[in-house]
Amino acid sequence: MAAVVLTGGVLACPAMAATGQETARLTDEQAIAVALAHPKVASWLERYPPDPTTSATFREETRTWLVKAWSGEAGQIAQAVVHDTSESVSEVRTGPQVAWGMARGGKGSFGGKTLLKPYVWLAFCLVFFVGLADLRRPVSVRNADLLVLLSFSVSLAFFSRGEIFASVPLVYPVLGYLLGRSVWVGIRKRESALRPVWPTWVFAAAAIFFLGFRVGLNVEAPRGVIDVGLAGVVGASRILDGEAPYGNMPQRGDLEECGPKDADGNVRERIQTNGRCEAAIERGDTYGPVAYAAYVPATLAFPWSGKWDSLPGAHATSILFDLLTIVGLGLVGLRFGGVRLAAMLAFAWCAYPFTAYALNANTNDTIMPAFLVFGFWLASSVWARGTAVALAGWTKFGGLLLAPLWASYPTLELRRLVRFALAFALATLVSFVILLLEPDLWDAIRTFWSRTVGFQAGRDSPFSLWGWGQYHAEGIPDLGFLQPAFAVLAVALAVVVAFVPREKGPIELAALTASILVAFQLTLTHWFYLYLPWFLPFVLLWLLIPRPPVDQENGESSAQDRNPLPRIPVAQDP
Repeated sequence: MAAVVLTGGVLACPAMAATGQETARLTDEQAIAVALAHPKVASWLERYPPDPTTSATFREETRTWLVKAWSGEAGQIAQAVVHDTSESVSEVRTGPQVAWGMARGGKGSFGGKTLLKPYVWLAFCLVFFVGLADLRRPVSVRNADLLVLLSFSVSLAFFSRGEIFASVPLVYPVLGYLLGRSVWVGIRKRESALRPVWPTWVFAAAAIFFLGFRVGLNVEAPRGVIDVGLAGVVGASRILDGEAPYGNMPQRGDLEECGPKDADGNVRERIQTNGRCEAAIERGDTYGPVAYAAYVPATLAFPWSGKWDSLPGAHATSILFDLLTIVGLGLVGLRFGGVRLAAMLAFAWCAYPFTAYALNANTNDTIMPAFLVFGFWLASSVWARGTAVALAGWTKFGGLLLAPLWASYPTLELRRLVRFALAFALATLVSFVILLLEPDLWDAIRTFWSRTVGFQAGRDSPFSLWGWGQYHAEGIPDLGFLQPAFAVLAVALAVVVAFVPREKGPIELAALTASILVAFQLTLTHWFYLYLPWFLPFVLLWLLIPRPPVDQENGESSAQDRNPLPRIPVAQDP
């Protein structure tokens, strides 16, 4: 290996002959010049002061040069591979692409190659819209709501091409629209529900078809598990070994290598302190305890091999919670609208392309909505609501913001609040039982906090407007100062909707739940398309649940109509 560093035009070339430099056709300076002249690299470097710090390393095994560039506080800003014989440039990375593999684009990185084929993705979108739209009134705000749900696809198209500074801004108008509409429906506006024209049997048949197709895509890609799925399996494996996941994830550090190098020359598999050769995932312990406990059953059936391989436990868990969410939506539909609503809700979840995207990535993002959907089904039981919010919140922390709203349903009463708090506390205690696996409980609590909330609060990411300041690039705005304002907005909304409206029916509960989850997502430094299933069920519910009859004397729905009797027997709040 040989490296040259150019700083302010000064050349330093240590021990070139001793490293095998003579085997290269290009010199270090020539390789750097070729890389910096590449249009993509040159365009990005124009955003920084001239004369960046550069390095070039010749790799004899591939006869390529790895060229890197740095600039002040921004750190490494570009990287390219120059082929020594042809002087061609490949694997060009600039800005967020340097540190983030998921920012480099590529086919099938998350949703799978088949799903992300344009004709497959657009077929999902078309069937979702045509199936749910009110075709009798094609120009209506409810049909526009469906189109907005699908419009995340535009941002995804740019993301799939590695154009992060184009994809990220396109997300915020869509989230803002959904926030505004959900608040409007939940507090003020009483609109009629969507009235799709398809017969019920078509919805049921389409739901079954799309369900089978999605599961087939999942099974078709045995290595389609992203790091989130790996973290879930590793965390479950640690629990089964008698350890809490927090602070016990496999590390790299200076541990002995025991696996092959990846495309960047790094070795992920290391001999851990437990003596096993395991794939490192240092920051895999950033989720709530339920996110790992949910993987325990599948990990018992399919023990972790220690490698980032097909991970059948991750596939099984993702499929299980996808199915549970569908079942929960079906039960909600039976309760609040009968068989037709049940079929429509199941169809909507299965046909929405981003739920298939999450399923194919084998992530943990359908665990939280599964708990919340079942809690909504049993919403007339305060014990069920408190338990559901706790389990959801200790999976993804944003679910904790739902506690004031769900505690105040259908009206705010002290007795109901006390019982909700008891249910929430009991479910929380059960969720954190895994911390008792550690010898020192207080140390385990501190480790949990620092590895989850502490890490999330301080992380950088290019996948939101709030993290772009790290690039110190001309023309890339630093909007991080606005993030605290959005956080205050989300917390304020969560508190206000506990009091307004005073009485809430199922439609209000669904709409305001969606609004809180969307508001929380607006605050995230690291936002991604996999998070759309968090709020999707509740947007579908306020779109599709039939409106109750209106009292002709006062123009308002009666309290009984706004909180209709269930279609199946469930416990009622006393």
